[in-house]
Formats: sequence, C-alpha cells, structure tokens
Amino acid sequence: MRYLPHTDSDIAAMLKAIGAGSTDDLFANIPEAVRSGRKMDLPPAMSEWDLCARMEALAAESPDCKLFLGAGKYDHYIPAVVANLLERSELLTSYTPYQPEVSQGTLQAVYEYQTLTARLLGLEISNASMYDGASALAESLLMATRIRKKSKGKIVLSSLIHPSYGQVVKTYFRPTPFEITFLPALADGRTDVSALADMDDVVAVAVQSPNFFGCLEDLAGIGSLVGQTEAIFVTCFTEPLAFGLYQPPGIQGAAIACGEGGSLGLPPAYGGPGLGMLATKMDYVRRMPGRVVGKTTDANGKEGFVLTLATREQHIRRARATSNICTNSNFCAIAAAVYMACLGKTGFRELARLNYDKTEYLKQQLRRAGMTLPFGAPTFNEFVAKLPPGFERKHADLAASAGIVAGLPLAEWYPDLADHYLLCVTEKITRADMDHLIKEVSE
Repeated sequence: MRYLPHTDSDIAAMLKAIGAGSTDDLFANIPEAVRSGRKMDLPPAMSEWDLCARMEALAAESPDCKLFLGAGKYDHYIPAVVANLLERSELLTSYTPYQPEVSQGTLQAVYEYQTLTARLLGLEISNASMYDGASALAESLLMATRIRKKSKGKIVLSSLIHPSYGQVVKTYFRPTPFEITFLPALADGRTDVSALADMDDVVAVAVQSPNFFGCLEDLAGIGSLVGQTEAIFVTCFTEPLAFGLYQPPGIQGAAIACGEGGSLGLPPAYGGPGLGMLATKMDYVRRMPGRVVGKTTDANGKEGFVLTLATREQHIRRARATSNICTNSNFCAIAAAVYMACLGKTGFRELARLNYDKTEYLKQQLRRAGMTLPFGAPTFNEFVAKLPPGFERKHADLAASAGIVAGLPLAEWYPDLADHYLLCVTEKITRADMDHLIKEVSE
C-alpha cells in the first residue's frame, strides 16, 4: 500500500495552481441540497507505522475462509512473480498506448498476451482484451452478426451459459431486431441442441464449456452440427484453466471463443476486476472488436511493437467501428500473460489436473455420504450436488461461524433445482477442508 499523504503546503500549492481558494471551491458546482453538511466520522490521522499496524489488525480479524464457491470467479493461487512484474514501470498502466515509441513495454506484454491466449483457445488471433467475460460474449455475438452481414435473425444461447452473461447479452441486443432464443438442458447437465435442426435464420449459436453446472459440453458435436448451417459457432467459458486438460474450443469447431480470464493471475476480490478474453480465426480479424498489437521493424531494422488494428470509435469513423468500448483491461491482460508464461504448458496441464482430481475426490465423498449428484456429464472444477432439505440454514451458519462458503444455491436461477448447490474446488482447497465440509453436510 502506498502512503503518500498531501501536506498543507502541497494542498495550498495545488489550489493556487488551479485558482481555487479552498478545497470547498472544488465542489461549488454541487448543489447545497445534496451535500451532507457535516464532517465525516473518521478517526484522527495516523502515522504510516500506526496505519499499517491498524490495517494488519483488521486483516487478522478476517476469517480464513474456505471457498467452495465458483460460478464465474475462482480462488486460485497467484505466484508472487505476477505482482512483482506488474509493478515494473514499463508495464504499470492500463491506458491505451497511443505513442508506441514510449509504450514498448506495454505493447510487447500485450502482444505476448495475445499469443498465449490464441494458443490457449486454439485459434489464430486474439484481441488485446475486453472488459470481462460477459461483455466479451456479447461483443462476440455482435461480431457474428457482422460476419454474417445480418441486421436481424436469431441469436441462440444455451440455457447453461452463466445467467449473468445471458443478462448482459439480452441487454446488448434489446434495442436490435435480433431475437434471443435459449436452448434447454439435458438430463446429464449438458445443452440440448436438437432444436437447432428446426430453426430458421440462425445467425449465431453460443455454448459455454465448462457450463454453469461445471459440465463439459460436446463442443465437437455441436460444432459439427452448427457447421452444417450458416450460423457462427461461439463458445464461452468462465474457467480457462479447463483448457489445460481438455481440448481448446478452436480445435472443436468454434469460430469465436471468449470468456472470463480472471482465473489467470487475478484475485476474486469481491467479484473483480475482470478480463474479457476473445479469440477468433484470422479470416474474421477485421470484424473483431477492440484492438490488436502487432510486431514490426523500424527504419533501422530494430524490432518494435505497434497497434496494428484498432477498429473502435476513437480511431475510425463511428459507422465503421466494431465496438463502442473505449478502453480495455490492459493491466489485467498483462497479469494473465505473466501467469500463463509462469506456468507454461506443462504447469498449466498439471494445475488443471490437480483441480480436476480434487473435485473428483469431493464428488466421490459426497456420494459415499448419501448425497445425490444429479448430472452425469464430465465436469471440471465445479459440479452440482443435491444437499439435504433445510441445508440453507446450515449454509449461512457455516459461512458465519466456520468461514466455509459451501457453494452457491441454484434455486434463484433454476427454480426446479431447489436444494441443489454448485460446489467448486481449486488447488487452494485441501483434503482436510473437503473432509470438514463432508462432515458438516452429513450432520
């Protein structure tokens, strides 16, 4: 934490420079009726030492939570090298590198991010990131309409896409003539795509894998089915670590792959920040939102990095822009690049396998304890379990007394799944943690 307070002389110098008599003048445009009119109830000023001691004491009061909670945000271990490299001055910015001659560090790091992302997702080109997974999906579907050159038609989504992602997509498309249609779920926890055969004028089909229930979809089969039509096959994800163990979407027929990259070096941090990942085929690069960093050589033959493609409103005419997103998640993208480079291909696969094995252990122990796991499809990282009636009271008590967040109740989004919980296991959960949860659930 930086401790850089302003002295009275600092404040006076800044006020003089902008021609203000006091800090109150800075708020002159705010009507008196909406001002509080009272002083804030804050403790006296502290020295840096006292403030650090106070913050450490507050942190010590926080429980050591065991998170069996995923649903789009996953609690992974972040190597110290990630934060260390992010603090380097040539990388510590999230703003657009308009001047490549002074932004080579940022540009090269983003170039490496694009390369690693394209390899991870099995496609040819990645953009330099979006806001988060939900906006990446919505932008991917808009991209599909541009590829198909359609002004109306059906956008077909799996009902097992993260509910929040589905809401964002509906918000994006509400002002348009496009119709949003959802595909139902099968009994094994995967998407029923049989209805596609009877649908006309389908512009894009979007499926999440692993889906919201943690189940692996048959992307190759769905990709083959969509490939028989003129629709664009879009896949999304909330847990990119799965591609360390399973084939990436690009190899399974996806034209566009997108999702949330928060698992790659970003903390859950009460839900943010996010990182929207998006990759596609080179044929579609000029239909892609955001921007692309490229590598070139200067007049002296020296290697350099530049913004190769920036199809957004700040750079080109509004009518030709592919997105109105005005910035991106540069800083988060660089964190993901450092994380992926740190793990490497072997480390990525080993970490994915560790997450898979731990999840399978919890599933096995829950079955032995008499719990029902309703979906038979293969899973990664998380799964659905039916827990005893009345567990909602125990769920709240565990969080308050033992610091155990025992999954996510699903009834709010899927009313027919009362008493069903989405449970997640990452490498940070130990066998003892899982045995403790089993004991509490059994009781």
